[in-house]
Amino acid sequence: MHNDNWDDLKFVLSVAETGSVSGAARRLGVNHATVLRRISAFEDAHGAEVFERSQQGYRLRTDRADVIEAAREAALALGRVSDLLRAGGAAAGDLLRLTSTDTFCTGVLAAGLGRISDVMAPHRVCLMSNNAHLDMGRLQADLAVRPSLTRPSDMSGAAAAELGFGAYARDPDDRRWLGLAGPLARAAPAQWMAEHVAPDRIGACADSFLALRAMAVRGQGIAILPHVLAVECPELRPVDCGLPRMRIPIWVLCHRDLAGSPRMARFMAVVREVLADQAEALAGP
Repeated sequence: MHNDNWDDLKFVLSVAETGSVSGAARRLGVNHATVLRRISAFEDAHGAEVFERSQQGYRLRTDRADVIEAAREAALALGRVSDLLRAGGAAAGDLLRLTSTDTFCTGVLAAGLGRISDVMAPHRVCLMSNNAHLDMGRLQADLAVRPSLTRPSDMSGAAAAELGFGAYARDPDDRRWLGLAGPLARAAPAQWMAEHVAPDRIGACADSFLALRAMAVRGQGIAILPHVLAVECPELRPVDCGLPRMRIPIWVLCHRDLAGSPRMARFMAVVREVLADQAEALAGP
């Protein structure tokens, strides 16, 4: 790659990874105008736009994710050359960001991180716990593990297991309920509650199943929880409330434009294996 093209591509890569021109400027130690100039130079040289411009800033075009993945591979390769010449050993590798909910990050993914890291070496894996969905189009994460009834249209991947839910409380005779807020308000348990639980019976709420479990353990009401979380707490007992058998697919997903990358295929495969090994516990009784 021509030096000028590579220098410009570093600016493109930084904007894509930080999500903003100002973030790229801080990372690279240059001013805002320099970033804009180098991005324009790259796009002009190749006769194609990489970003969509709006009042909200620069957003990676949906058909350019593969360009950023190629840029990362190029940056990694150049970094390895430098590291090997300096130290005579293996380079540290790239940072691969795996995002999921706190339920998965603190449980099955954290337990399987050693296995995932071994397969992906020399790359380093970073768990990003976030109950809201990160924007894969902006490359806020490389891979996502999401419980969802359907696969998002802009994502590629497959379901690796199912997540089962049940109603639990410290006192099975309790008639107070704990509500689901934030991103959890769109989940299947919240939809069931909206149809079967009167609003005046719902007290406190939370946007995290871990928080709801802690509240239920303290006797604050009935919570619909993933079985895999509830069975860890002997204080919680199942509640017979008419909740039907509820299981939701657990998807391992990447942006559809990156699905052909060998590194991404390897990353997705090992994460699916980790989830599949825990399939029985995740599904529950």
